[in-house]
Amino acid sequence: MTASDEQVQQRRKALRALLVKPLLVAGQDDDEIRLVRRYASELRDWLAQETGWRLQVDTDSVRLFKSAPTNTDGTHPARDGRGKPPFGRRRYVLLCLALSVLERADTQITLGRLAEGVLIAVAEPDLADAGVSFTLSRRDERSDLVAVVRLLLGWGVLDRVSGEEDAYLSDSGDVLYDVHRRVLAALLTGHRGPSTITAPDFERRLAELTHEPVPDNDDLRNRALRHRLTRRLLDDPVVYYDELPDDERVYLVGQRHAISRRIEDATGLVAELRAEGVAMVDPDDELTDVRMPEQRTDGHVTLLVAEHLAAKGSPVTVDALLAYVRMVAAKHASYWRRGVTEPGADVELLAIALEKLRALRLITDVPGERPMIAPRPAIARYAVGAPTIRDRPNRKTP
Repeated sequence: MTASDEQVQQRRKALRALLVKPLLVAGQDDDEIRLVRRYASELRDWLAQETGWRLQVDTDSVRLFKSAPTNTDGTHPARDGRGKPPFGRRRYVLLCLALSVLERADTQITLGRLAEGVLIAVAEPDLADAGVSFTLSRRDERSDLVAVVRLLLGWGVLDRVSGEEDAYLSDSGDVLYDVHRRVLAALLTGHRGPSTITAPDFERRLAELTHEPVPDNDDLRNRALRHRLTRRLLDDPVVYYDELPDDERVYLVGQRHAISRRIEDATGLVAELRAEGVAMVDPDDELTDVRMPEQRTDGHVTLLVAEHLAAKGSPVTVDALLAYVRMVAAKHASYWRRGVTEPGADVELLAIALEKLRALRLITDVPGERPMIAPRPAIARYAVGAPTIRDRPNRKTP
């Protein structure tokens, strides 16, 4: 490998590190920060040209200010660790309130003091009118706050100085943290500050928070289209033509080879161009938070459900899928974890499988009186066809 080839590979590695973790912090990601800093100028230029994303490199952190392709994708929820349950409404509210407390806090704070600040904030009339209730009187409420804190530890906003969160949960101790204000200030990625938005309902507030002005000439409009589509191809496992607005669909059909080639050159991803859409495939299986296939019970169930839906090729009722899961659970009970054939286990197993398949853009929900799950075209790769047996040629006798 020549020196030039080595530089290309290292620059790809730096960009891939940013795509996996857009916020890199000292003490957790030192190797990645050094790599990004080495190629910062080239990365800034490529990201600005192809995505419109801004890259900020500080002494103790690196922040890629990404923006989500859409505001409607709920398939990648926050978690305080791999395999942990997804955040629900209360945890998201607590996260926002904790960040507001930390914004006004000193450079160090205890978990108890953070909890006091959250309790004061949650008592605001607007939150009470919205049905938000939080008292810390129950263990599950304290667990929600601890999950938020552990998420902030993972992001590098907080750094544990002494103590353990488990002691706080059992009401037998407290925890002291350093607050990294530079990292805290880099969390928001919107073009507008939330305090400047006055829309009354959540959907409109979110739309205003993420709104980007529409350019007023053809060249700038085409650049904006390229930015939006490149973002989607970098973030989404599959981009289907039928899900795109008319202008984005027309632009992608005409420019898919050029756009995908630039992504391939910069990241090492490989384009799959199909009649239904485009997927950027990672041969190294690194740029994803949802992998398939996976081992163990949940991974096997997900693969079997995908194969079943691919074979059907049309929407299937949730009840029918539950029946299928019960059938395969009985068949594989001796290999899967305990309890998979007990009442209610089918619901949990199917929910886990469908969550993964939604995140991978392999299925879509069909609402109605009888909820159904519809396979999307990309799921066809998991279809199992009948084996082909070829006749062996007759061997000549010596």
